[in-house]
Amino acid sequence: MHAYLITGQDKEKTQKKAEEIAEKLKLKIFEFPVAKIDDVRELNRIAALSLSSPTGILIKDIDAATDEALNAFLKNLEEPQENLYFLLTASSIHKVLPTIASRCLHIKVLGEKAGDTESAQKFLEKDSDERLIFVDKIKEREEAVAFVENLTFRLHRLLLSSSDSHLTLSKYLRVSGETLERLNANGNVALQLTNMVLNFG
Repeated sequence: MHAYLITGQDKEKTQKKAEEIAEKLKLKIFEFPVAKIDDVRELNRIAALSLSSPTGILIKDIDAATDEALNAFLKNLEEPQENLYFLLTASSIHKVLPTIASRCLHIKVLGEKAGDTESAQKFLEKDSDERLIFVDKIKEREEAVAFVENLTFRLHRLLLSSSDSHLTLSKYLRVSGETLERLNANGNVALQLTNMVLNFG
């Protein structure tokens, strides 16, 4: 794979992940903007060069580039040069042109808010009103998916370790699984999370 799309709400973490990949692949890394068409023309000149050692081009916030720039950049992903790798960062895969995203290996970096099991446990300890307030703060699809994935994982762990409340935990697991499916099928984030809380009862 010559292109990696690293997504997450925390820009510091997405950059760190890009650097980790570059280190693993032993890449000499260069940061390059592709916000507009002129940037891509300059990048294309570099990409056309014959490279003797593995080289990585880090492009931050690919989701902020113009469609014109992205369409021009696409050729680099369709016809990868030997020894040239692209490391792209974005806040969410849903904000990236599908033709770009489909040609990259997607790596999702979870933020602390959505990505730890401790927050999932705290969510389960809240009453219905508090749960509604909690999910109301989640706006991005990627963050919602990360949270529900984590919640599902936590429920599995509780089901295996707990000797009681199996009926309730099983119901929660079914509801969280259905919510995850709908979020991944592009269901409205706020509506799906609210329905999940209401169906928990």
